[in-house]
Amino acid sequence: MTAHSAIGAPPLVAHGGRLDAARRLYPNAPQPWIDLSTGVNPRAYPLPPLADEVFTRLPDDDAFAAIDSAARTAYGAPAGADVVPGGGAQAFIQMLPRVFPAKRVAILGFTYAEHAACWAAMGVQVDIVETLDAFANADVGVIVTPNNPDGRVVEPQDILSAATQMSQRGLLIVDESFMDFTPEGSVARFAQNESLVVLRSFGKAYGLPGLRLGFALCSHALGAKLRAALGPWAASGPALAIGARALADQAWRTGAARACAGDAARLDALLTQAGFYIVGGTTLFRLAAHPQASRFFVHLAARGLLTRGFADRPDGLRFGLPPNESAWARLAAALESVDGG
Repeated sequence: MTAHSAIGAPPLVAHGGRLDAARRLYPNAPQPWIDLSTGVNPRAYPLPPLADEVFTRLPDDDAFAAIDSAARTAYGAPAGADVVPGGGAQAFIQMLPRVFPAKRVAILGFTYAEHAACWAAMGVQVDIVETLDAFANADVGVIVTPNNPDGRVVEPQDILSAATQMSQRGLLIVDESFMDFTPEGSVARFAQNESLVVLRSFGKAYGLPGLRLGFALCSHALGAKLRAALGPWAASGPALAIGARALADQAWRTGAARACAGDAARLDALLTQAGFYIVGGTTLFRLAAHPQASRFFVHLAARGLLTRGFADRPDGLRFGLPPNESAWARLAAALESVDGG
């Protein structure tokens, strides 16, 4: 974790979840730490009992067939699309620039910084743009919807129009990592489109990010390139077994979506009471603005509550959902104790 250059500003990290770094920076913070820096469901899917062979053998074709069927149904991918499993959406974000060379990439910003970082690392010109019209001269376009961190949603028909535009020269990547609880906004049902790659994350909605499971939904031709780059056994046996079980559990997903929506509304009320303006977010995280956001970050961290700041949005903090009533109480107390907040 590296310190922001401004005096009194929060230390900022490339990603949320760095409790190890937070503990080093704030060694006197009360324990246990409450991680509100990530957009992960705090009520994880209950882990099913697993056969020993899930751990003792490499995953076989049946394991991959099971995850294909479950993910295809859960995401609404058509029969004409490929469903490629891998080690989280991040694995695909890092792989795509290597599999699909480009000269210019347009990314609809302000958004998850890893997309720009991974393309730039390959020497590609990366433009952060404000409208889809700016995709016209790009080889690759990237849309994150719902957007991280502000929850912006790009309508499916607008995405399809952009995909049609990209089909003349390149690829449109749609990162739907936070789409599970709002499936009506997904373009997964159009994933057979030859110019479209849809990314889905398993760990966020199901509260199991450590499992490292995600998917690329795309045409068979694009899928073949991704599978070749991934190689065999791109996801672990435990990830495949748990993922197949969870993705097929529609009742759990419906209940989780309802619970998280209620928590998001509760968090909005708490933050508003503390003087924040709610910019947006999803049912898994909220982006809130305050002129003294940096001060709040430090104040909360000193009390064992880690939030997420942004170098290019210094007035913004992203808050994940507290995991239990004790965490809610600690957050409320910490917010109330900010002098002049």
